[in-house]
Amino acid sequence: MAAKQKRGSLLSDIARNRFSYLIALPALVYVAIFSYSAYSYMIIAFQKYDYRHSGFLAMLTRNKWVGLENFRFFFASRNALQVTRNTLYLNFLFIVVGTFVSVLLALMLNELRCARFAKSAQAVMLFPSYISWIVISYILLSLFSNEYGIVVKLMGRLGMEHVNWYTSADRWPAILVIVKTLKNSGMNSIIFLAAIAGIDTTINESARIDGASRFQIATRVTLPLIMPTVMIMTLLSVGRIMYGDFGMIYAFVGDNGTLYRTTDIIDTYLFRALRRVGDPAQAMAIGMFQSVIGFVMVCGSNAIVRRFYPEGALY
Repeated sequence: MAAKQKRGSLLSDIARNRFSYLIALPALVYVAIFSYSAYSYMIIAFQKYDYRHSGFLAMLTRNKWVGLENFRFFFASRNALQVTRNTLYLNFLFIVVGTFVSVLLALMLNELRCARFAKSAQAVMLFPSYISWIVISYILLSLFSNEYGIVVKLMGRLGMEHVNWYTSADRWPAILVIVKTLKNSGMNSIIFLAAIAGIDTTINESARIDGASRFQIATRVTLPLIMPTVMIMTLLSVGRIMYGDFGMIYAFVGDNGTLYRTTDIIDTYLFRALRRVGDPAQAMAIGMFQSVIGFVMVCGSNAIVRRFYPEGALY
């Protein structure tokens, strides 16, 4: 009886909001095909994969089971600790700096009183989000190239010490954080700006009547009210902390081995390894490792948030 009632309520909800479900249908189909339907193939992480046996039943019966051998490929590597550390460190910087800048931009946009200027500012901040990492890599090359880079020439005219940027590994974490923040903070700020738009205007009016300045309203009223959204976005980012931005890192660094010490992440390391070995079972093993760590990070972070700030917890 309960199951029938739930089924009936779901069908009635679909009938009432059919256009909303229709808009969500392409995303649901995409997730069903490329996420849930692929779960069955996770078993190849424990097999010696053979392309001739790619069907699910063939994988179960014909491929050789090798246990944790595919995981050993990564963990036994002398670079495993380095790329894991780089992945965690860079993603931590991306999350902290990116969230701070995005929230700051949202608060600043909310304080603008000229609607035309506010819309223009939003358009300018959104524009970098639509630029390819390849295009941005050439922009960086024009700035830091050892032969014709604008920054290199400017430093030379100012009498500063010459720096070969594409061999200075220690400088690239800061460059990556700055570029990543400039590209994505505009889009992320729109999410926080939408959260600000949902705040009851009478709260700000009450604070203004009590004598609060605009800065005090922004920091002591608006910011605390959007913190649940900030925490949820942060938790979602923590869930992918083991997944590096392969497109960005490979576009900027490529096969420049002198920068691997600070920029090589799990995804780029695995790509180079698979390019030489060509074993998808090893890629699946590392993907499972990243997913498990991400799941643990989300659960742990959510438990901490739920304990100290329940309003910002995912569940």
